[in-house]
Amino acid sequence: QVQLVESGGGFVQAGGSLRLSCEASGTDSRFDEMGWYRQAPGKMRELVAMIKRGVSTDIGDSVKGRFSIHRDEFHRTVYLRMSILKPEDTAVYYCKARFAGVDYWGRGTQVTVSS
Repeated sequence: QVQLVESGGGFVQAGGSLRLSCEASGTDSRFDEMGWYRQAPGKMRELVAMIKRGVSTDIGDSVKGRFSIHRDEFHRTVYLRMSILKPEDTAVYYCKARFAGVDYWGRGTQVTVSS
């Protein structure tokens, strides 16, 4: 069973930076795609950034130019670098990965940005 473990969330002031990590375990396969969604209170879960096998990435419109996603395939880990954080970036950030056509989710990590 694939498990995703997120780390790196926390509390930061507006304009600051954070880096989230997500490590997959329980598989020797390469991911089909792996990345991050977020959900703020009262809002739908939205795509933040996703990296696909190869070099293709998807970045959410609300974070373009501020967030970037990177991978370490050997360690089955992806990183979300977040900069110029805004209060509206406050949310629970969930790691999501697809291995062999099956989607897996992490438990989420809280990011809080104060104004």
